[in-house]
Amino acid sequence: MAASVVNAAMVKEMNTLPNMELPTDNGMNTDRKIKSIDYVFVTGDIANRMEAKDKIQSASISWAQFNNDFFKNLSVKNPLRQRAPVLMIPGNHDVSNAIGYYKKMSPLTDKTSMVQIYNLMMHPKVKRTTMTFNFEKDKINYSKNIGGIHFCFIQMWPDSSERIWLDKDLKKINKKAPVVIVAHDAPDVEAKHFSSPNNKGSIRNSDEFYNVLDEHFKDGKSVEDSAVIEQNQFAAFLKKHTNIKAYIHGDIHENKYYLWKGPEENVSLNTVSIGSPMKGKITREDETQLTFDLLTIDTKNKSMTFRECFWNTNPSAPLSSIVWGKSMTIDF
Repeated sequence: MAASVVNAAMVKEMNTLPNMELPTDNGMNTDRKIKSIDYVFVTGDIANRMEAKDKIQSASISWAQFNNDFFKNLSVKNPLRQRAPVLMIPGNHDVSNAIGYYKKMSPLTDKTSMVQIYNLMMHPKVKRTTMTFNFEKDKINYSKNIGGIHFCFIQMWPDSSERIWLDKDLKKINKKAPVVIVAHDAPDVEAKHFSSPNNKGSIRNSDEFYNVLDEHFKDGKSVEDSAVIEQNQFAAFLKKHTNIKAYIHGDIHENKYYLWKGPEENVSLNTVSIGSPMKGKITREDETQLTFDLLTIDTKNKSMTFRECFWNTNPSAPLSSIVWGKSMTIDF
């Protein structure tokens, strides 16, 4: 089924949230009506990678479909009765479409989704176009304080270059303010997303590195190696910034809540993996497990609850209500 059809169905279910009540569980605001949605987070891969052999549509077509679903048909509103802003970051597919891939794509590149995300999230004085967008300089990093929690939206994963930006951003806030990182890649990032250690930055099918991260891979020469050095460097960064309390990501196509402990198990980071409506590890075989997550923040006590929202539990009855799944509360 086309992604545009699936996303449209999911957005229609998301629009029903304000009229629902939160479940009776161990989370925040149980049994209260939701009423409003402050923001909508999207953790990347707006477009699919345009691999020629699979005849994948261009990033520009995918963006037009996404724009229709999330900026025209998504109608949830914030407490001021304004349309809830969409906060997003790019995924590895968006980046690969912009810079190229080690397998043939058609067209060879299309920067549309990267350009649109950059313009919408970074608000440049001069908007970028597909001709002027520069991947090396035009990074999508921004932060927003929501309910007393500082959310850092970063491009792909907190590699060494992203940590420079994070360091600068975190110096602007109170050291005790809770921080949540929103990224595309999971904390245990895959080697293949790094820049190739075997050449000066070109993307080659001989080694299969994606080059979607600025940092050159340090653990070996192959995408089969584990990114232990890089993950340990991120773990050290977490020890330095103890107010980073949680991490939200996409990429692995599975909805789950877990603790990331690092390669040496010397950190404990509350982590939320957001599932994919199209490429889910579980949902590709069982569409009744399709989910998105609702995040509720306690602004007074500085805590937040994530709840699974199963939106397609009865495919034969598309108008059936959302079913609540697992929840996780993080107390700051």
